Amino acid sequence: MHFRDNKRKVDYVLAYHYRKRVCQHQPGSGSPEPPHRSASSAIVSNGETGKSCLEQQQQSSGEHESPGQLGLSPLDALEEEKRVQRKEYERNLMEAGLEIEKDLENKSQGLSFVRIHAPWHVLSREAELLKIKMPTKKMYEIKEEGGILMKLSEIWFRLTEPLQPQVPQDNTKMKSLSYPFSREKMYLYNIKDKDTFFDNATRSRIVREILKRTPTNSRNSMGISTLIANNVYDAAYPLHDGEYEDQNGEMNERKLLYQEWARYGVFYKFQPIDLIRKYFGEKIGLYFAWLGLYTEFLIPSSVVGVIVFFYGCITIESDIPSKEMCDQHNAFTMCPLCDKFCDYWNLSSACAMARASHLFDNPATVFFSIFMALWATMFLEQWKRLQMRLSYFWDLTGLEEEEHPRPEYETKLLQKKLKTKNTTENANEDEKEKLTWRDRMPGYLANFSLILFMIMLTFSAVLGVMVYRITTAAALSFSTNETTRSNVRVTVTATAVIINLVVILILDEIYGAVAKWLTEIEVPKTEKTFEERLILKAFLLKFVNSYAPIFYVAFFKGRFVGRPGRYLYVFDGYRMEEARGCLMELCIQLSIIMLGKQLIQNNLFEIGIPKLKKLFRKLKDERTEPKEINTNQSKDPQQWDLDYSLEPFTGLTPEYMEMIIQFGFVTLFVASFPLAPLFALLNNIIEVRLDAKKFVTELRRPDTVRAKDIGIWYNILSSIGKLSVIINAFVISVTSDFIPRLMYQYAYSQNGTMHGFINHTLSYFNVSHLKAGTQPENSPFAQDVLFCRFKDYREPPWSPNPYEFSRQYWAVLSARLAFVILFQNLVMFLSVLVDWMIPDIPKDISEQIKKEKSVLVDFFLKEEHEKLKLTESFITRDKHRPQSGIKGQRIRAASFCHFSQSQKGSLASFSSRHTEV
Repeated sequence: MHFRDNKRKVDYVLAYHYRKRVCQHQPGSGSPEPPHRSASSAIVSNGETGKSCLEQQQQSSGEHESPGQLGLSPLDALEEEKRVQRKEYERNLMEAGLEIEKDLENKSQGLSFVRIHAPWHVLSREAELLKIKMPTKKMYEIKEEGGILMKLSEIWFRLTEPLQPQVPQDNTKMKSLSYPFSREKMYLYNIKDKDTFFDNATRSRIVREILKRTPTNSRNSMGISTLIANNVYDAAYPLHDGEYEDQNGEMNERKLLYQEWARYGVFYKFQPIDLIRKYFGEKIGLYFAWLGLYTEFLIPSSVVGVIVFFYGCITIESDIPSKEMCDQHNAFTMCPLCDKFCDYWNLSSACAMARASHLFDNPATVFFSIFMALWATMFLEQWKRLQMRLSYFWDLTGLEEEEHPRPEYETKLLQKKLKTKNTTENANEDEKEKLTWRDRMPGYLANFSLILFMIMLTFSAVLGVMVYRITTAAALSFSTNETTRSNVRVTVTATAVIINLVVILILDEIYGAVAKWLTEIEVPKTEKTFEERLILKAFLLKFVNSYAPIFYVAFFKGRFVGRPGRYLYVFDGYRMEEARGCLMELCIQLSIIMLGKQLIQNNLFEIGIPKLKKLFRKLKDERTEPKEINTNQSKDPQQWDLDYSLEPFTGLTPEYMEMIIQFGFVTLFVASFPLAPLFALLNNIIEVRLDAKKFVTELRRPDTVRAKDIGIWYNILSSIGKLSVIINAFVISVTSDFIPRLMYQYAYSQNGTMHGFINHTLSYFNVSHLKAGTQPENSPFAQDVLFCRFKDYREPPWSPNPYEFSRQYWAVLSARLAFVILFQNLVMFLSVLVDWMIPDIPKDISEQIKKEKSVLVDFFLKEEHEKLKLTESFITRDKHRPQSGIKGQRIRAASFCHFSQSQKGSLASFSSRHTEV
């Protein structure tokens, strides 16, 4: 964790692979260097750099020649160019004030590390520039809510004490007053030790900012990100606090997080959010706080979903329509499901499907849909309150996010300036200082065309699976095996859903990489803009990919079939597939895709792929590095060696994305699958610990990033919540039989019951009207069947307008649309009501923020008053002292008065900046 002097702390590490070339004597270039001179080329504790082969040859020739002119091979020339860039970059880092330690490169090729330490003057300078809030000497009491809320809070804490993680807790009754760090106001801060005043996370954040803005002139590049992209360095990362499994070593924050958070054995405990934020930063802390709240909110929705499911199980025996379908005496002879090879069939053969459909298609699902819409609103409102509470305790209120340009943007802008300078001298100065729409037009065109292509690819995959279902069903219907023909529906449905799942998993991985590449070629200016555009692209593609098959089953399958005698044919005589038990098929589709994605993508991929990558990197390093004795390497591996073997942190977008897609499964089609919240809850209990273990044990330590909210993810969640109201309204009205049953019971039933509902929904068809060549072949019932039935509201063949839509059809359609409008407006009204009733900022937090502002102003005024009294005492003493000592005292007093005046000015500016919460 320290330099070789065991005093200076390692704040950041750069890793790179090197390959040394043996220096060869060029003809006419003077005497060659001894072999041992070329064996060391390293900076050691801010020491000097040895000379490379290129420099030796340039020195011997007396001219500055390029690597190609000196006879280097392309591979050696590339390696030499990287070495020059590294040397220049590290020299610029030292000019910025950082201290560097680097091992000798004593192998012909291998892995080397550059260890970076930030001294106090650099930390204080950068902390002031970045406006990092640090605790002052002032502490103030946090006012707790009194009355019944306080008693309930105490009771809850006692009941949940076994569930609390055993980590050091901050004083919840007192809070330090924080203020952006200023070198002019050092007296405000409680600086006991300059080495520990800034914690490890803050130190690494400061160093990272310096690394990001330090340029290299070799290729007109800016920052460490560009150098890593050009393979000059392999990695850049802060160090973990030590080992997490070492039982004998001293306790550190990483080990504490592993013991109390990142193990499956502590799945029942609450998360130590404050410790997570301290170790990983506010952005990651907010993610786990959001994930924890989301998981907690899934508990009541899971309970209600299970109750709805059991309601369906209990009432299945009393459901009249399913009993009529299963009754063998009701001989409803149905029309063939395919041409020629399918026979007439009895509706009672679909008894099992009808009984299973009732589990999810019953009046309770309407109540559950309304409940889940209000649940989503309450969840978002509660998150806003928790987010505000965390912002207060983590000193994020009033946080101003710095909009620094990305290194890639500055590199592109620098290249544009050089190109413009070479082409014309009269270019517009404003256009030189930024990338205009003309510069970005190729990227925008590539984005639009590729996103459109990817969406069409998803629709093509859905169409391909539909064609598979149609052709496979037709092919299996030709089979001579009676068992195969009887199980056509089950076989086709199961295999089609599995194919859909595989296609979704494959396209998800492709879309994630494509979205990142498309965002990079756009060259967004800031990191925030880059992240937002990446999230929007990835979400759009993955949303369409995940839900397109489900939308097809819910709203399109069986809608364009036609009717007997006039079916719709595709692909040279294949009939469009019919819908039998739409809601049940939707439930099967939704459950398999949701569970498959959670099990395979969210768990197996997260566990397996990082381990495979780690193994591949280890094998690659063993293959590329020669088996030479490294005199610099100690017996025990250093922390930077251990951390280099871990996976790099690639951002929170994949973590948020899988949870947002799951949130969509839980809310969008919950009317068809009430058990979705339960399966999501079970998955998230594992997901929290899986993510925790990944961050603590399998990933390099991420850079700490301050963030006051979860950003654009909240807007996406809110949009999904509003969209879920519309989709569930259409699922209930269009996909389920809720509206037809309601209409029959209150408009067409003779006695107000559901008796006769099945007969009411089936239309008649005269089998003699079947087209030639489509009648069932070798049917034992052909002579006895005069009319067959099909599910639709159409006029009978003996009416004046045979097979036209009946009045019942238009009445039911009107009722469906009326229900959508009524349901949507009712739920939206209730959601707005809940939003209005629950304030975004808790009352106690609002009062504490106002109190903190007042305490901060009083604290500054008190400090200024003490400084003024001290100045007056200097002046008073000057009057009673000999003239010889007055001059020096006056100089000191005058300088102190000037300092006090500057403090007053800063106080005034402070007061003007903090007039609003």
